[in-house]
Formats: sequence, C-alpha cells, structure tokens
Amino acid sequence: MGYERIKNFILDTLFPPHCVNCGKEGSYLCEDCQSLIEILENLYCPVCKKRLPILNYTISDLPFQIFRRKTWKGTCKECKNRTKLNGLYFAAAYQNQIVKKLISQFKYGPLIKELANPLSNLIITHFQLLAQHLFSKGAGLNQVPYQNSEKSSTKNLVGGHEAGRFGAEFLLVPVPLHKKKLKQRGFNQAEEIAKKLSEALKISLVTDLLIKVKETLPQVGLSMEERKENLKGVFWIKNESEIKNRKILLVDDVYTTGSTMEECAEVLKKAGAKEVWGVAVARE
Repeated sequence: MGYERIKNFILDTLFPPHCVNCGKEGSYLCEDCQSLIEILENLYCPVCKKRLPILNYTISDLPFQIFRRKTWKGTCKECKNRTKLNGLYFAAAYQNQIVKKLISQFKYGPLIKELANPLSNLIITHFQLLAQHLFSKGAGLNQVPYQNSEKSSTKNLVGGHEAGRFGAEFLLVPVPLHKKKLKQRGFNQAEEIAKKLSEALKISLVTDLLIKVKETLPQVGLSMEERKENLKGVFWIKNESEIKNRKILLVDDVYTTGSTMEECAEVLKKAGAKEVWGVAVARE
C-alpha cells in the first residue's frame, strides 16, 4: 500500500467522508443521492443542444467507438461550422442541485479535492451508458452495466476489452488554470477529474501541454461576447509535436457558454490536433 493510500485510509478512518447532499456517512456521494442524478445516454450538439443520432459502429473496439466521428455526429448539420469542438460529452445537467453542490464544494469551497472521484464517476457512467446504447442498438446485447459505485471497474467500463490498445490515438488534456489561481486553489479541478478518467480509460494524460499564460477575470457574470474577449490569447501550447494528428479529449468540470473550451480547441487545432472533443461533468 502506497503512502497516499495509507494517508487516505487514516484520514477516512478519523474523518469519514459524508455525502455532500444528505450528510450520510461513508462517501461524498451516497448511492441514494447519485440515483437522483440523471446520467445522459446520448450526445447533444454543443451549440444548439439538439440530441444527436448514432451513425454506425463496430462492436470490436468499444468503448472507443463512442469517441469516433463515424459513430456519432458531434454537432448537428446546422451548427458544424459554429464550433471548434468536434463534439461534447457531458454527464448531467448543471441544473441538478446535487451536481451543483458537488461542483461548488469541489472548486469554490471548502475545496474538497476528493470530490474528483464521484464527479469523474459521473462521466465514466455516461460513457458506460453510451457504450450500452451502442450494444442495444446493435446485437441486442446489454453487456455494459450501469455503475452506481464510486469504485467503478475499468473492465466493466470497456466491456471486457483492453482499453490501452484503442486509446493510443487519444490524449486527455485538462483545461489549465493560471499559476496564480492554481496556487490559491491548491489544485486544478479539471486535472483531478482527468486523472481519474485516465486511470479508467487507460488514455494518456498530459497536464503541461496546454498552458494558461495570462490571468483573466472570472467568467461568472460576463456576457458571451465578454467571455470570448476575456479569453483571447490566454492559452499556449508548450510542445506542439505531442499533439500532431492526435485526438484530444479536453476535460473541464462545467460547460457553460463554451467560451473556454472553444478557445482551447482553436489553439489545439492550430497546433496540429486532428480532433478536439470536450468532456465535462455537466452542462448549463
């Protein structure tokens, strides 16, 4: 048992976690409260929010079919030229009060770093449901189980396949924080979520590729145009060779207007990324 596991075991024994919603001891999101969060099993256009159809797929390389353009249209026909993203994955609606509580306590206060576990698990469950949807549309199988536990199984997630074999073309890249904000908060919430996704999906995580080089005003309260202007020229790629012709899964906690991910996606594609797909816990 490593140092971090020993430390976490001691802390959990002395100060057991409680559900952020109902206060039940045992975990930061109990099963009863997680059941009150509707996890989405479809993709939606990042611009107009229209539900998107499944195109085609082969069962041989699930779950990575869910990340392929030939399986899903990432945007609707009308919006395909209105976004730099190839598509957007989000697990739940931000309007859900439990989701709001989790994210608020994760990134604003009391800054519970361990909330990366239940939040990333919402995304993992979303991926499981997408894969399950593909199975049910195809061979009539229903082999990818819905996971309510924070300790979801990688084997269950990938339907029994070896994830690493299909994940080589993808990179997980968290939306970065400016160094001043990172020092204040103590961690980058997007990076903590991305770490958990990397472990489950066996996709490489690169945390120092996309850098925020300028401090910006808080996006909260700004109009769409003000948000775009606030983010112009603030992101920079450290090593372009790492992303040439790679497919990027760009991770953040919440997708609000999309201004942050749009700016990041534009920078990544200019540096040579083949595709950029947004991944978020929730969307407003």
